[in-house]
Amino acid sequence: MDAAPATRALLLEHARTVAEQADRHAVTLESVLAILRAGRLDDRAARTAAIDVAATALVELRTATDGQRASMLEPVTGAFDRLRSDLRPLVRFGELEMQFVEPPSSGRALPGEVALAARAIVRIAVLALVDAGDARRVRIQWDCDGLNLLVNLRDDGAGGASANDDAMRPIAERVSALDGELRVDATPGWGTALAIRIPLDPPAPHELSAGDAELTARERDVLRLVGAGRRNQDIADELGISLNTAKYHVSNLLRKLGARSRAELVAIGHGG
Repeated sequence: MDAAPATRALLLEHARTVAEQADRHAVTLESVLAILRAGRLDDRAARTAAIDVAATALVELRTATDGQRASMLEPVTGAFDRLRSDLRPLVRFGELEMQFVEPPSSGRALPGEVALAARAIVRIAVLALVDAGDARRVRIQWDCDGLNLLVNLRDDGAGGASANDDAMRPIAERVSALDGELRVDATPGWGTALAIRIPLDPPAPHELSAGDAELTARERDVLRLVGAGRRNQDIADELGISLNTAKYHVSNLLRKLGARSRAELVAIGHGG
């Protein structure tokens, strides 16, 4: 049986909260690691800086909720400042140099959900660059044309990325969930550029139900495994299909169920 609408709404809200907190925790942990690895800091200075980053993250976790943020409009410059604040420890102690290009102050205020998604997308992209280790600089730019938030990132790495890479998958899912567009342009030896367009008026949320959707038997198998927390490779192995086929089914589930992220698919998988 499908969960009651109120229960499903709570599940989806919880899924969004968990996904956003996971992103923030990842940034905090990467920041702490960057501090501890910084050769110019002695042990005492590194401990002090790491404690400061962890304490700040803990205070933010305790005093702010995504539900509150998602219900408000954020000035585009304020949303960008919050992103810069999120990434400040990596800028200060990490090996990746970040250049921030301010959005115009006259830009339209962002719906909370768009601001949250845009910050999460940039954080995921920056963490992917940190993990790859082949880029030394990244340029982060936001703009607003009145109808869309325009996010551009450009790095000076090896230029081997593509829209089909696993590192791009969570970005593509978040952009797609908001009816946005993602373009990845990579030039070997010259770096990679991400151009993202996110509408400021995303589709109105609607009740999601696996029971009402026209899903194939295979899609229902994939949804069950997504709901169990399995990743794409695990799903492919268990169902005896290729990794690309597993990704294809997950993409179809996002579209058919109107889910805005993989976390929402997990909630739907639990709901029935």
